[in-house]
Amino acid sequence: ARLRAAWQSLLRRHPNLRASFRHLGSGRPVAVAERGVVLPWSQADLSGLDPDAFAEAWERCLAEEGRRFDPSVAPLLRVLLVRTGPQAHRLVLTHHHLLLDGWSRGPLVAELSALYDGDTPPPSTPFRDFLTWLAGQDPKASEAAWSRALAGAEGTHLAPPDPERTPVVPDVVDRELDAETTARLTALARRSGVTVSTVVRAAWAVVLGRFTGRSDVVFGATVSGRPAELPGVESMIGLFINTVPVRVLIDPAEPLSRLLGRLHEEQSVLLGHEHLGLADIQRAAGAGELFDTLLIFENYPADEDGPAEGVLRPVEAGGRDATHYPITWAVDPGERLHLTLEHRPDLVDGAAAERLVTAMTRVLTAMADDPDTPSGRVDLLGPDERRTILTEWNEGPADLPGVTVAELFEAQAARSPAATAVGCGEVRRTFAELNARANRLARALV
Repeated sequence: ARLRAAWQSLLRRHPNLRASFRHLGSGRPVAVAERGVVLPWSQADLSGLDPDAFAEAWERCLAEEGRRFDPSVAPLLRVLLVRTGPQAHRLVLTHHHLLLDGWSRGPLVAELSALYDGDTPPPSTPFRDFLTWLAGQDPKASEAAWSRALAGAEGTHLAPPDPERTPVVPDVVDRELDAETTARLTALARRSGVTVSTVVRAAWAVVLGRFTGRSDVVFGATVSGRPAELPGVESMIGLFINTVPVRVLIDPAEPLSRLLGRLHEEQSVLLGHEHLGLADIQRAAGAGELFDTLLIFENYPADEDGPAEGVLRPVEAGGRDATHYPITWAVDPGERLHLTLEHRPDLVDGAAAERLVTAMTRVLTAMADDPDTPSGRVDLLGPDERRTILTEWNEGPADLPGVTVAELFEAQAARSPAATAVGCGEVRRTFAELNARANRLARALV
């Protein structure tokens, strides 16, 4: 009862936690901070279950709590208290991202702990102050800055564009760099005068360029959105995070260390304009959907999840999210850099996700080992992939042992030189043309 009352007090203290979201007759979206909102609260008792039964029941609880919110109905959060033993409980908070970002978890749990202990937390800076600050910014100047940065950029997509895509719970691939490699990356960032976040962005740009065959790539990145000049912003509770495009031009002859410095300089120009909404940024750039991959660098304050000791301690602080992007990277810094690739299984299969994670770790390792390596020299292939390309892809059909694909193609070109071999849009190439081009390329490589 005391814990439930503490949550209710949190809602009273923060009007933005009682917000619902509606559209006016003009179509303009507004947030409505409602009075008298009652926290949706439920309890479950899983104590006494054997481990298998507990795991099954726990997943059922999470699945039930993960049902969708209606943004027009407040509050867009709910709490489940699960008894797991005689003196042990787990507390599950489910909320819409419209209310809170990851940074807010720390201040929120700290206030909750104080209220639960019967203390009165110090007054926090209201979220309205941020909205006032936001309204005072010059959108024209920010639009101009983004327009310059994205001039001529084309969308970079790993999956077919679909603006109406419905979010699904993603599959996950986890990978962790060893402590030594992480330390070398951190030292590289320090020597280069950049953040580890910039190192990770540069690595993903290289991988994305290779996988799409592009030398000009765009991906999304989340920024904290908390303006340093706003007093008390570090302890405010609400949604500040913003997603912005990151454009990277890739020169395969450029050393990785130089790429880091250049990317840092290009991104620094935009620091004062990262508050502009993504839709406004893309409109200013005269572009549609610029990217379908998102990079989240989870660099929250050290006490992001509240007190380390006491009755409230984080168990699954990272939470479970769903996004409409086919690929989302969640990168957690620390003694070992932790990479989590969340991918939509309906658009990116498990094997493709594993290849992306392997490629990312190879680029990061190359940066740590020899940052003067040109980006085009970084080998992204593992032994199995190299064998597939050099051997299996060159083998002919099983009923023609000893015959290679190249020999089969030469024979087909001799039989039907004028037949169309490949097409792309309006462009068509006959077998004779394709064979001649392949031979010219082979001579150039030799």
